[in-house]
Amino acid sequence: MPDARKVAFAVLTSIVFFGTIYSVSNDTYLDTSNAFITALPHHLHTTHYFASKKNPLNVYFTKKLWAWISVTFLAHYATSPPAIRSKVRLVQYGIATAIWLAFTSWFFGPPVFDRLTASTGGECVLHLPSGAVVSVPTQYCYTKSTISVSDTALFPASLVLPDGDWSGIPRLRKGHDVSGHIFLLILSTLFLVNQLRLSFNVAWSQSHRWAVVLGGAVTCAALLATYTTSVYFHTPFEKFTGYSTRSYSALALICANRPRSPGCSRIRNNPIARIPRASITS
Repeated sequence: MPDARKVAFAVLTSIVFFGTIYSVSNDTYLDTSNAFITALPHHLHTTHYFASKKNPLNVYFTKKLWAWISVTFLAHYATSPPAIRSKVRLVQYGIATAIWLAFTSWFFGPPVFDRLTASTGGECVLHLPSGAVVSVPTQYCYTKSTISVSDTALFPASLVLPDGDWSGIPRLRKGHDVSGHIFLLILSTLFLVNQLRLSFNVAWSQSHRWAVVLGGAVTCAALLATYTTSVYFHTPFEKFTGYSTRSYSALALICANRPRSPGCSRIRNNPIARIPRASITS
């Protein structure tokens, strides 16, 4: 039976590669770094279901990805036979969660993705209902602060402001916007497959069977989300950097628990070795 981790790695790589090629050849991707178009609906949202940012897969799954991964992992772990219910798996989940937090929410201040965008020329901008784009201090993006029209000092005197009590949250634009969706979807899928594979050689209880089914469904949804992101969102280079950054995170998952293993010394020369590995012993 082929190694599930290698199969998952190959499938994900193929999806990103061919999805990106399709997006370039058919002009289906949206440049999310462009401050003047990223707040607008995708140019294909009326004809391509998954090009809309409001599609259920994006709103209820991708945007809440780590909640799905956490529920799936905890259900799988809690129902696992004792032979595969190891402490190492909990440590791997903790490391993966820390990586998710560091890149998307907090890393001794702003998250890694925000720092990367700002360091490559990103600007903190606020999109007004009129279509105007206003630059504001970067700190507002780092803290995800809400800006209202009453904050008149932030707006040029010549700008016509919205009526009423309108407010909005600024976003970092114009810099290199690493595809966070590609990064997190690949990391999450490899982590989940690495956990599910442990069930292949043990007897299943009824509850564990349902946990495996849930894991399979979440994995399939993540593969679909990876495809839609590859086809409809981010420039090719942004998707490439999101894909590449995943490798370093997977390395942390491996070597945090097995720092002296031969695989860690071969990571740089063997991309397959970067796939997280779990031990079934504590």
